[in-house]
Amino acid sequence: MTVDLALKNAKILLNGKIVKAGIAVEKGKIVKIAKDTNLPAASKEIDVKGFAILPGIIDTHVHLRDQELTYKEDFITGTSAAANGGVTTVFDMPNNKPVTMDVHTLRERINLAAKKAIVNVGFYSAFPNDVKEIPGIIQEGAIGFKLYMSEKIGGLDPDCDEALTEAFTETQKTNVPVCVHAEDRRLLESVRTEMERKKDNDVEAYLKVHSPDAELKAIDRAVKIARKSRAKIHFCHVSTAEGLQSIKFAKQARFPVTCEATPHHLLLSFESLKNLGAVGLTNPPLRSEDDVRLLWAGLQKGTIDILASDHAPHSLNDKKKPEIWQVASGIAGLETMLPLMLTQVNKGLLSLPRLVHLTSKRPAEIFKIRKRGEIKEECSADLVVVDLKKEWKIDSSKFYSKAKFSPFDGWKVKGKPVKTFVNGSQVMDNGEIVASPEQGHIIR
Repeated sequence: MTVDLALKNAKILLNGKIVKAGIAVEKGKIVKIAKDTNLPAASKEIDVKGFAILPGIIDTHVHLRDQELTYKEDFITGTSAAANGGVTTVFDMPNNKPVTMDVHTLRERINLAAKKAIVNVGFYSAFPNDVKEIPGIIQEGAIGFKLYMSEKIGGLDPDCDEALTEAFTETQKTNVPVCVHAEDRRLLESVRTEMERKKDNDVEAYLKVHSPDAELKAIDRAVKIARKSRAKIHFCHVSTAEGLQSIKFAKQARFPVTCEATPHHLLLSFESLKNLGAVGLTNPPLRSEDDVRLLWAGLQKGTIDILASDHAPHSLNDKKKPEIWQVASGIAGLETMLPLMLTQVNKGLLSLPRLVHLTSKRPAEIFKIRKRGEIKEECSADLVVVDLKKEWKIDSSKFYSKAKFSPFDGWKVKGKPVKTFVNGSQVMDNGEIVASPEQGHIIR
């Protein structure tokens, strides 16, 4: 038997340990993991030069833009950025133009991405105008729903508990998660009105609007609704110690709740924001050093389930506005997440098996993505080869993303993705995209 591909001279993370072995791939699947001498003959062999092979990252929180927002990002640039960062599967958020919120808008988005995707792509939907449409949206291919409690996106009023309960109950019937942006809209609006009345227009005013209380209030509300509906709730980009504690209590009460953290909330604080200005502006915003410390504790102890980038690209003009309230919030994270977190592994703050669990295995479990997120026979060959010892500097001008800025610009990092494979085909080689669009699959 001759297989399509053999990756040799590798170190592979298997069952929590690094072992010297190779991987044989046939028709996009891993068919054998063994010592190089025991691998079958292959049409193509790649010597990975003793570097480590990890499961490709599954990034469950990405904004790929496109459609009427192509000036910010499109499916080619966004998925190229993913491949360059060792990310083999991305889940696209629905706050697009037009908003992804029904069968028609979801179908349009899937059809467009299928022609452009370098990596695998899954899609969230916002809630439709009529909750009876929810099963049809799932059947069309949505992997979950996104609720913005900070503003009305889609057909659901985020202030109405009755409407939220009805929608959550419908998702529970279909067994898909509701991903929640937890900031209380009414509290945000009332404090912002006060700031604008006083003509406060700086980072400090922004932090007062997007306060820890706004996050905690929204989390507590969503947990109560989850308790009534028994819907699966996944909290996006948790940023505060209080919010994380509320999620911990919900987990202890055996509610079906999971959560994520981002590298920027783990590695930056509001002190950083004062120096970064608009480049570091994101929602929820960067928090205190105490919040950062307690997020790390939650990451290490398992309260935080996964890491996600919240890749939110914008043009530089979107970031350069005269008033803080006009600045587009968001950070481009697809090309920095893995290097930043490998640096923490090298510092001893996180083990390599724990990082893989947070970025590959656990995301696949939460979102029921079968046969991805692990290096196992019969699993899809979504793989990233990493040089764990490579020291280099982040340079956002070289991003594949259209967002040529980063709060991590100039940071020295240790650990770099050097090759990325999606469905058994190489898509990135030493920073160069070597695949054509349509390599990625649509994840349904």
